[in-house]
Amino acid sequence: MRERFKNLHEDFNLSPYTGITRDSVMDAAKYLIRGFFEGIRETDAPPVVTRTEFDITYPHKNAGPKQLDRERRAEIFEGLARSFFIAAPIIHEEPEFTVNGFSLREYYKQHVLRVATSGNPESAGSYDEMMKSAGDDPYVCFQQTVETCALVICLDATEKEIWETYTNEEKDAIASFLSGYAHHMTVPQNWRLFNMLDMAFLKKHGYEIDEDIMLEHALAIKNYCVGDGWYRDGQSFDYYSCWAFNVYAPIWCREYGYENMPEIAAFYEQVSNDLVKTFPAFFGRNGFVNMWGRSGIYRNAAVSPLAANFFLKSPAADPGIARRVTAGALLQFIERDDFLSGGVPSLGFYGQFPPLVQGYSCAESPLWLGKAFLCLDLPKDHPFWTAKEKDNFEGLKDNEVRTNVLNGPALVFSNHSANGETVLRSGKVLKNPKDIHGMCNYAKLSYNTDFPWDSAFIKDKGVFPMQYTIKEKTMVEPVPANALFYGEVRDEVLYRREFFNFNLETEMHWINAIDLADFTVPYGIFRADRARLVRKPSLITLSSYGFPDVNADIKRLEKNGAKAVLLTGLDGHGRKISMAMTVWDAFDEIDTILSKGTNPDRGDSLIIYATRRVEKMYAGSENKFLLSQVITRADGMEFSEEDIFPFKAVAFETPSDRALERPTLVFSDGRKVKISFEGIEKGLKI
Repeated sequence: MRERFKNLHEDFNLSPYTGITRDSVMDAAKYLIRGFFEGIRETDAPPVVTRTEFDITYPHKNAGPKQLDRERRAEIFEGLARSFFIAAPIIHEEPEFTVNGFSLREYYKQHVLRVATSGNPESAGSYDEMMKSAGDDPYVCFQQTVETCALVICLDATEKEIWETYTNEEKDAIASFLSGYAHHMTVPQNWRLFNMLDMAFLKKHGYEIDEDIMLEHALAIKNYCVGDGWYRDGQSFDYYSCWAFNVYAPIWCREYGYENMPEIAAFYEQVSNDLVKTFPAFFGRNGFVNMWGRSGIYRNAAVSPLAANFFLKSPAADPGIARRVTAGALLQFIERDDFLSGGVPSLGFYGQFPPLVQGYSCAESPLWLGKAFLCLDLPKDHPFWTAKEKDNFEGLKDNEVRTNVLNGPALVFSNHSANGETVLRSGKVLKNPKDIHGMCNYAKLSYNTDFPWDSAFIKDKGVFPMQYTIKEKTMVEPVPANALFYGEVRDEVLYRREFFNFNLETEMHWINAIDLADFTVPYGIFRADRARLVRKPSLITLSSYGFPDVNADIKRLEKNGAKAVLLTGLDGHGRKISMAMTVWDAFDEIDTILSKGTNPDRGDSLIIYATRRVEKMYAGSENKFLLSQVITRADGMEFSEEDIFPFKAVAFETPSDRALERPTLVFSDGRKVKISFEGIEKGLKI
């Protein structure tokens, strides 16, 4: 096992939360680049690392000869371009830096030229060559387009050290290679920005581009914006809105937009500034990244829009908060013993974790996290580096919860000062009923910065962490919800609806639904959901987050008819953690179950689950509301009895409230929360 990263430049006066300085981040970049080159011992060796996964990632083992050749080319280019994100700031500041006895600068200069040169064994292939190999499929796109964008960003960052040292002939060869991908077919979502930055680089260095194509892409990106600083990426909302749209767009503004398309550039700048108003609150108080959405193997790349905001003419980010989050997210991963596999970041969130990995990734793909090192593009005297670190939970009182509601992307995230965690609740999710992988990424009821999602689906028990499952009498096995519709936040209650086996083509397969109503409590989320089942009898199961310590201390508690399970143990960071799930009258039982190999933190996990057998659940039936809560903490402290059993009674303030199912939930501390699903139908969105 490689020695863990050590911060040799700690400064707790400047950075009271993390001790991280600019020199610390540069050291982290050197630590990672040395790891990348552990298996690359000669300057002529291609930028490919030792592979540790063969079933999911590319090059795919069942690919035909032509596809395998395309994938081999793409992997070499991906290894080069993504590691260049990390190497570029080192080369810029220390041009004579060496690794394994050879020049880092000369390595990248040589291999950039190789991937751009047709006929070279490392050639990524020109666009025309790739199209010919693919049989001129008019809809095919290539991974090379993605990597050309990383390449031009890094060539700009090392302009004097690398780009200007090429001959004119070599520059022309690289430009011709870039132009092919810049001006042809792309994926109509965040990929448009790859083409835009390629063209911006070419224009900046005196090469002709098609301005009409640039405008088409720029306007399309503009129209993907949904407000609150977020863009829709295809059908989904996830970190691509941040590490793609809100990183590449500011770079485009700087390199091209301000001078050539100032109106669109001004729009992108405003979107970036809108994002940074709330984005630091997307992370835990310790800066931890929430494991949510696809490409989770990119990890702390999620912080990159904070630094990118400072590439703009009028940035709005708070530099002290931006660095605190950037530093905390770096430490979340780089201080873990299981972070690296063969010197490079593993195919997982912490250690290797196949349930997180997509088929478009290869062994070098996690190096996309190198985008987090774009902050090193900011000079040493920039406020990002000189301002004192500030708490991203700034202003929160003890036990206070602050919630951000972003209606555009349907994201509701709450900062809990009691435990320092951030909990994300999302909407606008639609996945194929068989896509368990996609449901884990997007369709959990909530996502927690200290308890990353668990991939368990224990079918005989209906256990699917942090989600409901339904099993009708005629079903072979239970099904989790595959569609989440966003309603609204009213009086601090988030209203959503989820469907089971949702299928637009066969509507009769999604008549089972649960109306979701949830709100924050100091250590987590309280639920007051309502099942809408038509086929009965059915079994409803609700599960907690996965708990990453199978040797946890387990306590079973009861009070006034409520039942709870409390788990206490250790997580993969060595912290003492606790989780409690409590259920009230509508649930029949609560228990725990062991899951093997499904937790990204420590592998195996314990999951708390509660069940309700439904014989009748029509309007007017008793105990229709499914009352529960899950609370967590990772600070070594204990929950009080009141934390675990905060709920006192259901009250109906008027006869109409009872008839129309508008209960008021009364808590022991005097808090009252009224639940009313009336009117949510008109606002449901996907």
